[in-house]
Amino acid sequence: MAGGSHERRVRLPAYWYGDVAVPIGARLLSALYGSVTGLRRGLYLKGWLRRRHPGVPVIVVGNITAGGAGKTPMTIALVERLRSEGWTPGVASRGYGREKGAPPMWVEGSTDPAVGGDEPVLIAARTGVKLRVDRDRHAAARALAEAGCDVVICDDGLQHYRLARDIEIEVVDGRRRYGNGQLLPAGPLRELPERAARCDFRVVNGGETGFGEWPMRLVADQVQPVLGGRGRKLSAYSGQRVHAVAGIGDPERFFTMLRGFGIAVVPHAFADHHRYRAADFEFGSQLPVLMTEKDAVKLAGVGEGSFVTEQYFSVPVRTELPEAFWVSLLAKLAPLRRS
Repeated sequence: MAGGSHERRVRLPAYWYGDVAVPIGARLLSALYGSVTGLRRGLYLKGWLRRRHPGVPVIVVGNITAGGAGKTPMTIALVERLRSEGWTPGVASRGYGREKGAPPMWVEGSTDPAVGGDEPVLIAARTGVKLRVDRDRHAAARALAEAGCDVVICDDGLQHYRLARDIEIEVVDGRRRYGNGQLLPAGPLRELPERAARCDFRVVNGGETGFGEWPMRLVADQVQPVLGGRGRKLSAYSGQRVHAVAGIGDPERFFTMLRGFGIAVVPHAFADHHRYRAADFEFGSQLPVLMTEKDAVKLAGVGEGSFVTEQYFSVPVRTELPEAFWVSLLAKLAPLRRS
């Protein structure tokens, strides 16, 4: 439909975040999943499976739900704050969205996201941090330590128990929370809430916070041309219609944020880590295209003659957390610094 919205992402089951009854098959598989993951977790906790530490402090940023919750912005915020406090952070990532069979590698802002992963490339582009992608996160952490990093931030690794860690930060989607509270595939949980309760910090991305939780806000007020050039204020699009593109865990969060600026959004939601091609942008109307940074890194540098024009913009976000959170985190981290 010309100018209309479309959705090309895998829809989450309605029973994950709704009142729909969970099918019996999903409940049975959920019980099996819980048994297998519980056994694996127990083997690590009892020491029957070996956990390995890289020799420098390890901070794991993750969640217990399937899908995005704001881990990447949290990781970027950690890199920037720790660097300002005199640390030399490095980031270890599995690199979701990479080509199958891609070997471990160092990722920079100029790395092809198909090879390095969209989120790692975004983190590297925003921060310039040393970043290693490897399915074996311990191997990635060890490589970072050997490269001179004195603290490793593991982007999405709560369930990667082979990597021993010193601090765990759970990031919670404040709008969707834990859904129906059931394990995959009956619900969105990779582990039960009791597991999350053992994390050192619980950071809530948007929404209300409860006891022991830290509020996190993602703030956007600028847009940047995908092809380069000067940015402009996001408020300049108030009252205008735009095509909004989001291939993230919760595209509606991005669309809602734009609507908060009075922007008339024509939404285009794609699967998380979607690899874009020209046909995806055949919208039928010549409106400005606003997209998340994670989507934009997959289009940057495509050059002349491509479908990307000067009307394509990314919307960067910055993470705001209470200063008390940083004081608490740094106090926990300080004794771990190697002499």
